[in-house]
Amino acid sequence: MKFVDSAKIYVKAGDGGNGCMSFRREKYIPKGGPDGGDGGRGGHVYLRAHSQMSTLLDFRYRKRYEAQRGVHGQGAKKNGKTGKDIVIPVPCGTVVRDAENGAQIADLTKNGEELLVAKGGKGGKGNPHFASATHQAPRYAEPGGKGEGLEIELELKLIADVGLVGFPNAGKSTLISAMSAAKPKIADYPFTTLVPNLGIVQYRNYNSFVMADIPGIIEGAAEGKGLGLRFLKHIERTKVLAVLVSAEAEDIAAEYGMLLKEMEKFDPEMLRKPRVLLITKMDVVPENFGCPVMRDEVEVLQVSSITGHGLEKLKDVLWEKIELSRNVPRQCETKSG
Repeated sequence: MKFVDSAKIYVKAGDGGNGCMSFRREKYIPKGGPDGGDGGRGGHVYLRAHSQMSTLLDFRYRKRYEAQRGVHGQGAKKNGKTGKDIVIPVPCGTVVRDAENGAQIADLTKNGEELLVAKGGKGGKGNPHFASATHQAPRYAEPGGKGEGLEIELELKLIADVGLVGFPNAGKSTLISAMSAAKPKIADYPFTTLVPNLGIVQYRNYNSFVMADIPGIIEGAAEGKGLGLRFLKHIERTKVLAVLVSAEAEDIAAEYGMLLKEMEKFDPEMLRKPRVLLITKMDVVPENFGCPVMRDEVEVLQVSSITGHGLEKLKDVLWEKIELSRNVPRQCETKSG
């Protein structure tokens, strides 16, 4: 399935049905009173988060969603039926914005969470509502109200416990395939991964956590170089960051520092997340390999996805950090848009 993480659609709620102007006309009652029914309400438009969806691909082919209008009222005080609502499924992790001004409307993160995005118009009142002691035969009925319509932007941000961050060819795809059932494309050249991949890592006592393999970051990613802006957003929600640097790198500390710099430029809050530095591809380095000491005292683990070296310890460390992050109250977001 093709991964699509942004889309723009137009939603239109149903118009309300018109109220009816009618008078009771029966045998022996030639001049009965007003008996026009009310119009039905127009259908609403809802968005509903769905855990089984992983892409916004469907919205590339359908751009307009319109709910049913309410049925007009009829004589004999017959009210019109309410228009049928429509519910549009979106993946968990979808941010909804007003396309006109960019204002965030909602952030749908939980399965089954619903958002009323466009309200249906009210049904018009029939002419009995306008009768009075001095005006007993009103020849007026209220028209139905207009349903709301607006263009919205949908942006998908993956929800994962652990986000893998690194330059192209750091070994992210190999690591996630070694630790989970995810099977991303793997090859020995940059930008093999062009879309984020999610994998479920099984842990002890039937526990598990979700790991996200994010396409490789390059220097300048925070300014939009490469595919940076498109994919950096997918690590905003992760609880823990695993920063990967290949053991073959000329300067491991410099690469690590550059990755932190790109994340900080994109969103300084990212550096507040718990993280671990992984020195990958330990199967191809000499035995006397010297692991550098990082200035920020980040925990450093040496791993090999090919031989499995260090992977069990990595699971323990990640699980501990995930559990700690779950017990820390989240601060209110201050970043707009």
